[in-house]
Parts: sequence; structure tokens; C-alpha cells
Amino acid sequence: MSAKLLLESLWTLAGAETIALEHLQFTGGDLQLPSSFEVGDVASATIAAQALMAAQLWRDRAGQQQAVSIHYRHALAMFKSDRYLSINGQPMDDPWSKIAGYYQAGDGRWIQLHTNFPHHRDGVLAVLQCADDRAAVARAISNWSAAELDQTLADAGMCAALIRTQQEWQAHAQAQALAALPLFEITRVADGPVVQLNNHAGARPLSGVRVLDLSRVIAAPVAARTLAQHGADVLAVSAAHLPNIAPLVMDTGRGKRSTQLDLRQTEGRQLLGRLVADADVFLQAYRPGALAQHGFSVEELCRQRPGLIYVSMSAYGHVGPWSGRRGFDSLVQSASGIADEEGRAAGLSGPGKLPFQALDHATGYLMAFATMLALQKRAREGGSWHVRLSLAQTGQWLQGLGRRALHDRAGELTAAETNAFLEVTQGPYGTMSAIAPVEQMELTPAYFELSAPGLGAHAPVWL
Repeated sequence: MSAKLLLESLWTLAGAETIALEHLQFTGGDLQLPSSFEVGDVASATIAAQALMAAQLWRDRAGQQQAVSIHYRHALAMFKSDRYLSINGQPMDDPWSKIAGYYQAGDGRWIQLHTNFPHHRDGVLAVLQCADDRAAVARAISNWSAAELDQTLADAGMCAALIRTQQEWQAHAQAQALAALPLFEITRVADGPVVQLNNHAGARPLSGVRVLDLSRVIAAPVAARTLAQHGADVLAVSAAHLPNIAPLVMDTGRGKRSTQLDLRQTEGRQLLGRLVADADVFLQAYRPGALAQHGFSVEELCRQRPGLIYVSMSAYGHVGPWSGRRGFDSLVQSASGIADEEGRAAGLSGPGKLPFQALDHATGYLMAFATMLALQKRAREGGSWHVRLSLAQTGQWLQGLGRRALHDRAGELTAAETNAFLEVTQGPYGTMSAIAPVEQMELTPAYFELSAPGLGAHAPVWL
């Protein structure tokens, strides 16, 4: 399936106006990275969907239709943007834990550990009762069956995944629960006022739109960054006690402001409540039900703030026995059969990986697309809206797109290519070089008005 056909299918799924598709073109050929999955088309199509939606919001706002173009190879670079990030001319250190990755258990099956946060690493080591050393971890895992260790770590709240085949995943209760769900959901959950975007001053599609970003790592931060590149006022909300990964904070923080609130404390909850009172979008990537414990469920916030767009993202979906299970992109790849297929396609003795965190980035751009569609719905018919997505649903979609030969129409990105896609900014970290927004928009260019801030650099207030 080409990027053009994939975009058309996304547009149809969203119920958006098909005439808009006439105003978007793909450029730069269709040479993707080596993979047995259609990751190149997914990258271009998901970025295109949100860009075209931004153009539609501008048309609604200013009465001007504009042309949009997406460069296929630029989209590939953006899907691995953190790997091209540099500060003061120096590449970033590898943020991956030295014990993260694939291991073969005593029964011959494979398991993946995700230990990039210190508390996840320490929890895994406590279960394995071994030192923080890759050889020691491998020896400890050799005494387990992979499935037993997978379940034991999940029960302990740690992050791991048994490497399953796609057939094993499809037979799993969680996959069966997700099978009935669409790629994303946009549901009207309460009454709310009609809010026209042109009520706000500004010369960008999302000027005046206020977004709270309660997320970390990649997918949801990419969604909020995307809204910022179209003019939204995005306030990222983290907390001092929550771990982060520096290169991802820098890459996905572009265009945002950053504050820190401890939701375990009354003051933090009160300050967030005040921000919600004037927000348009509340975007969060906590496990289902986690924020509800602090009084920030979709029902409560839409009662307090009629007309709110509440955006939820999770690893394995909001239904099924794994709805509360912790997960990341690579773990979903492992659990769902993607890693198994990539390993087989590459002729490896064990699992393999997609050429980038495709589930994270695709989900992020789909979140931005669906959020803008919900804003359009609010402008036309009012209401409060709930947008829901998950990495596993995106993975299910990717697996349904067919397969290709590993090196069919594939080529690694060259330094000359990626250098052409970079932008250089000055900020608190120094001189930052990073992949610029992909979409070329005739009237409202996508750009980051703010450089990536330090964590907690701003007060918890709206501009």
C-alpha cells in the first residue's frame, strides 16, 4: 500500500472531507528503510494526516485553502529524530540501559527487558537477584522459562515482554479484546459549547489553543510537539520525582513550555485543576485509571471544563486483561509478533526490531490528527470529546498492512539527506541540531516558536 492510499484510508476512517486530499502531495520518492513492514508509508501517511488536518483547521479559521507536501525520506528521519539530535555539535549519549534488550531463557524462548528508567532496572534486578551486568542478567534468565519470567515481572510492575509470534499474539486475550477496536476513537462524552478557533487571535492553525501535556518518552510527547508546531500553547507537566530520558526530553520538548507539579500533593492537584479550567486539550499517557485516582478522569474534567478535548494514550489499550500493563513501543513489538517477524526476515537467530520506534511515532502523529479532528468537531457542533489510542492498536494496524521483502525499495538514510532535514536553534541546552518538521505548508509553515526548555523551567500558568 502506498503512502497516498494509506492517507486516504486514514482520512476515510476519520470521516474527514475527502476533497482535502487533493491539496496534499508526497515527494522524495518512496525508498524506505529496510523492514518487512510498510514503515515508510506509515511514517509519511501519519505525518501527512495531521498536516492536512492542520490545513483544514486553517481553512475553517481563515477561509484559505493551502497546498501541503510531505517528503518521504524526511518523514523517515523524523521517525528516528532522537538519533540525529546533537548539542553543541556533539551527539547525545545512548540513553539505553546496559541490561535492556533481548535474552534467551532456559526453555529456549526469548524475552525482552526494558530497564531504561532506574526503578524499572532495579525492580528487574531484584526479581532476578543478580548484579547490574549483562552477563549476570543472562545467566539469571537462563534459569527461568521466558513465559514465567514475563508474568513474574508484569506482576511486579516491571517492563518486559515474551517474544511471541503473530499467531500466538492473535490467540491472546488482549489481542482479541483489541480486535474489535478501531485504530483510534473520537467519542463525544458530554455537552459543551461551540468553540470557534477564530475566536483566538493568531496567524497559525492552532493559535490560542491551550494544551496540557502529561506524558513522557515518545508517543504522546510527539503528539503535543506536533500541536505546538502548528501554533498551540503547549505546557508540558511533569514532576521532579518522575524519571526522564534527556535526549527525548530535548527532542520532543521543542515548541513547548515545561512545568513540574507533584500530583501526590494537594497543591499540585489544585494547580493542575486551575490549568484545566482554561485548557482546550488535556493530553495524557498514564495507564488507564491512573489519573482518575487523583481526580483527573475524563468524566470529572469534562464536568469541570465543558468543551474539553481529553486525549488518552496507553500501551496495550483501555480494554482487555492487559489494559493496566506497563509497556513501551519495543515491548509491544515483542509481545505482538513484530519483533519475531523482523528477526526472521533478517535471518537472525532471535528477534529483530523495526528500523525505528514506529509505533511510538505513528501513534503520536495519529494522536495529533485525532485531536485536531476533535477540535474541528467542537467548533462545528460543540461538546466535550474523548480521543483514545494505544501502541498496540497502532501495531495491530501496521500488521494488517501486508509485508515486503526486507530490502525491497529500501536504503539507509545518508548523512547528506539527514543534514538537509536538520534545523539549528539556541536554547538552555546550548546549540541544538534536530530534525525539522516534515510538512511543507504553503500558508502556515510548521515551526517551533520556542526552543526545548529545561524541565520545570516555567510557572504553571497560561500565557
